[in-house]
Amino acid sequence: MAGESSNLTAPSVAPQQQDALLRLLDVTCELAGHHTLDQILQTVTAGACESLGCERASLYLYDAEANEVYTRAVTELELQEIRSSADRGITGWVVRNRELANIPDPAADARWNAGFDRQTGFHTRNILAAPIVGPNDDRLLGVLQLLNKHGGTFGPFDEQVIRAFAAHAATALERADLVADAKLSHELQLAVNMGRRIQQSFLPRRLPEIPGYEVGAWWRPAELVSGDYYDIVPLKDGRLGLVVADVSGHGVGPSLLMASVRAMVHVLTRRRTEPGEIVPLLAETISPDLDGGTFLTLLMAALDPHTHELTYVNAGHGPAIVFHRETLTFQTLKSTSLPLGFMSDFSPLPGLKLTMGPGDLLILATDGLIELLNDAREMFGRRRLEQLVRQNCTLAAPDLVMAIQDAIAEFLGDSQPLDDVTLMVVERKLAAV
Repeated sequence: MAGESSNLTAPSVAPQQQDALLRLLDVTCELAGHHTLDQILQTVTAGACESLGCERASLYLYDAEANEVYTRAVTELELQEIRSSADRGITGWVVRNRELANIPDPAADARWNAGFDRQTGFHTRNILAAPIVGPNDDRLLGVLQLLNKHGGTFGPFDEQVIRAFAAHAATALERADLVADAKLSHELQLAVNMGRRIQQSFLPRRLPEIPGYEVGAWWRPAELVSGDYYDIVPLKDGRLGLVVADVSGHGVGPSLLMASVRAMVHVLTRRRTEPGEIVPLLAETISPDLDGGTFLTLLMAALDPHTHELTYVNAGHGPAIVFHRETLTFQTLKSTSLPLGFMSDFSPLPGLKLTMGPGDLLILATDGLIELLNDAREMFGRRRLEQLVRQNCTLAAPDLVMAIQDAIAEFLGDSQPLDDVTLMVVERKLAAV
């Protein structure tokens, strides 16, 4: 702009031209305070029209995807919007060539498209149009077009002034894009943060106190929201329903599906008590929402704290294991069906049963835990998880969860988890001596 300014302020500038330059300076100062697109467009069109003494000014924005130019601001325009292909007309020529066009007699120019005049009754006598090009990325942003110079045609001085207006418009438009992007990013962040708070409210606010048992849990989304879900819900027959589920993928989409799963679980557990009945009903209800390759793994168990019997249905979920304290061995809660969404006909095996002995630990997690990768691309793995459980089996369930968290943090280092991680540990306490 320094070069342009020096040319415009040459000693031979006439009073009328001085007025034009002063108006350009006013517009430059006004643009510095504008951050919205409409303010910028209106200021540039009105300022250019007044500065160069013409009947009409239009600022066309360029839609690269559609290869079209369209107006958002014009002076005294009867139509709400003008939109046309960049392959035709004077404006289209400026877009394609990124050059200024000074047309003293449009009717005699082969590039001229008279459709606008026919539609509005306006008579275009002459045209001056300049490309608006981003100062940083050389991206075409639009075209500034002036019509019908008062008292004659547009001259060399007018060409310099419109180039200056176009340059200032480009800077303002680029700044407006940055402001709009920042605002959108902030609004999206607020929305996602709200989504995270809402989703966290779906998880148990407090882990229940179960006579003879300890419970610990951990939920860590890869993003701000998660496709993982765990819950502990009371059943009508006095047992406790333990649920861990994982929607494929992570982020907003899976988190919305998981919210639906949670709502359905809470409705169904008010009417049914057997996992073998609840999970098929859940599958029937949620399956229409599981399209495009999305699926849901889920384990639901009913724990009787008096008989210590655990009845479960496992729809392709893991890791799900029991550590038997007496024998120091692990038992896998094997799958009784495919995940929900794999097949339209969901037919799980009847609920399987096992007994929790004194000191036994029920470990329910999502695959994001064992599939964690560190900087060396090494997987955390089920074997590492089992070693941690065996080494820390004397800890209470909440402390065991903390020990696993610490081990994962050390394993990951600076790496970020690529998937959501959920862990629930249920411990049957040893009898007091």
